[in-house]
This record gives sequence, C-alpha cells and structure tokens, in this order.
Amino acid sequence: MANWRLLARRITSSFIIGLCLVNLSDSSLSKSIKHPVILIPGDGGSQLEAKLNKTKSVHIFCSQKTSDYFALWLNLELMEPYVLDCFVDNMRLVYDNVTRTTKNSPGVDIRIPGFGGTKTVEWLDSSEISPTSYFSVMVQDLLSMGYVRNQSVRGAPYDFRKAPNEQADFFLKFKQLIEETFTMNNNSRVVLVGHSMGNMYTLYFLNHQPQQWKDKYIRSFVSLAGPWGGAAKTLRLMSSGDSLGFYSIILNPLEIRPQQRSMPSTAWLLPTDSVWSPDDVLVSRPGYNYTLKDYKKFFQDLNFMDGWYMRQDTEGLTRKLSPPGVEVHCVHGLGVKTPAAFSFTEKQWPDSQPTVTYSNGDGTVNSRSLEGCLLWQERQPQSVYHYVIPNAEHMQLLYNADAIKIIKKVAGSDTP
Repeated sequence: MANWRLLARRITSSFIIGLCLVNLSDSSLSKSIKHPVILIPGDGGSQLEAKLNKTKSVHIFCSQKTSDYFALWLNLELMEPYVLDCFVDNMRLVYDNVTRTTKNSPGVDIRIPGFGGTKTVEWLDSSEISPTSYFSVMVQDLLSMGYVRNQSVRGAPYDFRKAPNEQADFFLKFKQLIEETFTMNNNSRVVLVGHSMGNMYTLYFLNHQPQQWKDKYIRSFVSLAGPWGGAAKTLRLMSSGDSLGFYSIILNPLEIRPQQRSMPSTAWLLPTDSVWSPDDVLVSRPGYNYTLKDYKKFFQDLNFMDGWYMRQDTEGLTRKLSPPGVEVHCVHGLGVKTPAAFSFTEKQWPDSQPTVTYSNGDGTVNSRSLEGCLLWQERQPQSVYHYVIPNAEHMQLLYNADAIKIIKKVAGSDTP
C-alpha cells in the first residue's frame, strides 16, 4: 500500500545487496532496449476522475452535478477544510454485505484515466506539480535509455479502493496489455514493475495465469516495497483514521476515516499470519489486546462490522503467498521507523490518535512483511533475488537511484 505522505521530503539512500551480489555499475547497463516495462502502482498511485449527478450533497457548497469528469484523486485543492467533506462523500465506496460487493457513492461515476499510458501513474495530480510525482523519475530514466512512452514503457492504473475480488475487468485488461506490449516490442518478454499494493495485485494476477503463459510473456517481476503480509498501520486507519501525511490540525483523521474504512483494499492489507505471529498484540486498549485472532472483535468494538465482512471477503486472496512462478527481484528499504502496534487509552479509543510502537521497516510496511518474498526462494524454481536499500522510505524508493538501476539492469539484460 502506498504511503499517503505524498508531500514528504525525498531522501537519497545508499545501497546494499540483501541476499545476492550483482554488478550494478552504470557501465554494465545496456543502452539498447531488451524488454518492455509495465508499471503497476500501489494504493493511491492511480489518478481517479469523477462525474457527479447527485440528488443531494453533504454541504451546500458541494457540487451535486458536473458536466464532465474532474480530477478527484489526487487533487490537493480538495484536501482543504470544509471542501474535504465533499471529497470524502465523492470518494467513498458503499458496501453491500449481502452481495459482498462495493459501489460508488450515489450519483458519483468514477473512472481511471490513462490505462496503458504512463502519465497518470507518473503524476498523481494531473497538474504535474512536483510534490505529487509518483513514477515520473523512473520513467524519465527509462526514456533516457531509449524507451518510448505508451510503447515500451506503459502503465496499468486501477481503482485502488477495491481489492482483486472485484477487479475482473482490470485483470482482463491487464492481461491484454501484457500481450499487446509483448507484440509491440518484437515479441520481447515484459518486465512487470510493481510498487506497494501493486505488487499484491501482480501476485494475485500471476497466481491465476497458466505457467505456459507466464513463460511466454513475462521476463521478470520487479517488486518495490511489497507489503506481502500486510502492514500494521492499516489498523490505525481502520480505528482512528489517518491524516494522509498532513498535520492533523490541517486534516482531521476523523473526517477522512469514513472514506478510508470504505475501501476493501484496506481490509485486504491488514496483517496476516503468513508473517505475523497469531499472538502478536497489534492494538491494545484498557481491557483488551487485539491480535490476528481478534479481527472480528476489533471490528465489533469499533461498531464497524462491514470492516469484518470486507476482511472475510479479501483475506484469502493472497494469504498463502503462493509463488508467482516468474523470476522475482524483491527490492525494499529498511531502517525507517515503522508503526507496528497501537495503544489507546480509554479516552482515546477509538476516535483519537493512539500511542505508536515502532519497528523496523520502510516507514509504511514492516520488515517482516517486506521480506515475505523470501518465502518463494524454496517454493519455486525461478530465481528470487533480494535487495535491501538502507533508510529508503516507502515512497522515496520510487526515486532512489539504486532501485531504478536494478530495474534498468533487469530490463536491459538479455533473457537468461
């Protein structure tokens, strides 16, 4: 899941190899294009556009109707006080606990622009202001090698609010995109580059493809900051809300919480027993400690049972961490303070920000989850390479020169 701290500082990090040794000097990088690249963004990493035809609004100054689509995510102007309530109502999903599916807020039509291109995953705000840069630095580096937007480097944006169980149309388009990109580039196998939750989407997709198809079309899967076993910080989001990296005096977490809770993708990324112990205390309050075994009670005590239903809908999608069946390059940061557990006083529960206990990780995903890819080294015949970049924060990994160098190395190398 992508770190919402889109306005955080960028940091330049040093580089080490985790469990493998390869030569990543610039002189070793081929200037010729060997393999096309498809970028799969994480949670919050795709632009969303909305068109309104509502019969009522949450405030008199909120628009009820629009003649065309407008930028909904990420639109920094919509994060201002008061206007935020309009954003939350337009952005939220409505869960049906009978059909176990979600739909948009009444009167709101949302679309994901730019599928197959890169612009809407290079920048989260269509105005392309620097604080909302996403894959832009990486794309520029690929262009310098001779890659061409929409031909040899492409993007696969999706509705990040939802989990894979509601994304059949996306996965059909994604498969077609891979096959089309393969054909457009002289039948060269594709390198898939995922960030954060985009890795989980990619894993789910690959788990549902025949091995023969993967052998034909996929060169490698480069994973950046994969939350393989979920992330502890999702529990704070579900309980007290998350201010998206803004100071809470600017953006009240309680105002954004209804929209955050409405996303099945959040429930999907709760910590799992693939990497956490069943006895690890993740949330505590006077009278109760919540572990992996207590999710149902956690949501009961929050008076938010839809959260429990969404967890049931999504927990089995990638829980077993079945190997992807392709060569993997698993890249992530470590050495950044990362939320690991949350403690509420009686007065704080659940509507105030808790005391946070930290662990190692990349600031968003805990180390034990980032390292979940190592489980595949004994589970698949294809190679699994592991790279650790010290002090590389979750979002900053996208701009890290050494992380980009790995991608260029894989994409520019001959097929083994």
